[in-house]
Amino acid sequence: MMVAAAREDERVREPDPTAAGIETLTSTDPVAGTGAEPDLHAVTRITLRPIASPMPLGFFTVAVSSVVTSGLQLGLIDSANRQAVALTVFSAFVLQLLVSILAFGARDVIAATLMGGFAGAWLANGLVTSTGAHGGAQVLGVMNLAFTVFAALMASVARPKKVLWLLLLIAVPRYFVAGIYGLSGAAWLGHAAGALGMLLAAVAMYAAYALMLEELRGREVLWIGRSGPVRDAMHAGLAGQLNRLEQQAGVRRTL
Repeated sequence: MMVAAAREDERVREPDPTAAGIETLTSTDPVAGTGAEPDLHAVTRITLRPIASPMPLGFFTVAVSSVVTSGLQLGLIDSANRQAVALTVFSAFVLQLLVSILAFGARDVIAATLMGGFAGAWLANGLVTSTGAHGGAQVLGVMNLAFTVFAALMASVARPKKVLWLLLLIAVPRYFVAGIYGLSGAAWLGHAAGALGMLLAAVAMYAAYALMLEELRGREVLWIGRSGPVRDAMHAGLAGQLNRLEQQAGVRRTL
């Protein structure tokens, strides 16, 4: 959502279907004979810019990167190639950061926060692994445990988005086991984390494909499992979508 201000006369223009962002139409002249400023509610127009959903890209990125890192933990990729794996996940950081930015612009704080969190985790993992930093395994273990808490908190608010909720239910034990593995170094924990990572990748791949099909056909083809306000957001009319828009971030004065 973009914000722009423009000066016009006291007549409010008709909405422009090609406009984007928020445009405030005000007059610098006081109301004739009163010295009072005009009513801003009567001269303020809010318009929206539709975008394609970035979530399929986000889920596909989670899937592909999880396969690569889990392959290393399962021994499918030789441990001598750790640096190559680290360099590979740098692309995941870039793509998921992009998804997060677009999701913030689409006013979906849950998706934006989750994808931003994944982006940060991929970046930290890639930097520590590629540089071979001293104590890197233990530090990444602590980070994965902290990410477990983050994923659990995200799961507690993401239940109306069932497919995303399912992804987080797998992410919680996956990152918990990976954290314990980093701190202990027990090989069986690494294999368990890798197996959970492969399961996480499968669910993420399914979610990405289901969302793409929905975008292409304009209806839910594969199960996504929206409920409550999330389902209403897909089926409610325009008036319902814009309810209390003036209180949302980017429109209100403070976050």
